[in-house]
Amino acid sequence: MKHANALNPSSNSSRAAAHRAMAMSALHANSSLSTRLARYNQHMSKARTLENAGGAL
Repeated sequence: MKHANALNPSSNSSRAAAHRAMAMSALHANSSLSTRLARYNQHMSKARTLENAGGAL
C-alpha cells in the first residue's frame, strides 16, 4: 500500500534519515559545486518535509 508511509511516522523518520544521508553524500560527489549544492538542497528539502509530516500526526 503506497499510502501506508503517510500514516507511519517511524517510516517517515527513516526516509528522512535516508535523505539526510543522501544530502551529505551529494556534497562529497565528484560533480561541480552547483550540482552538488542543488542535490544537497533537494534531499534536505525532502527530509524536512518528511519530518514535518511525521510531527503533524
